[in-house]
Amino acid sequence: MRHAWLIRRVYDPPGPAGGYRVVVDRMWPRGVSKSSAEVDRWLREIAPSTELRKWFGHRPDRWLEFQRLYHRELQHDVPGAVEELRNIEHARVTLLYAAKDEQHNNAVALLAFLKDKQA
Repeated sequence: MRHAWLIRRVYDPPGPAGGYRVVVDRMWPRGVSKSSAEVDRWLREIAPSTELRKWFGHRPDRWLEFQRLYHRELQHDVPGAVEELRNIEHARVTLLYAAKDEQHNNAVALLAFLKDKQA
């Protein structure tokens, strides 16, 4: 199924056009209750490994290498989680993340991977 992928911080209020909402972080976001976030699925398996996440540390100077390593993890370590995400039966899927940096986070890297493999 072709999806319209969206990305939002889990701390932002859900929008009416958000579709199916999936948290893509390994750890549940601090200070957010599962009911207030209006989350449909928490797919923690698709998040970067703990080692990769700690190495990256949201440092923009490590962004390109982080994406390369994370894409390799997605392809080789968690293909089942990627397939589960692709098989969601909703036209619109919102990837939710907790990071403060809106440009350098795992949801942005995940979306790039999904779009690249969709073409």
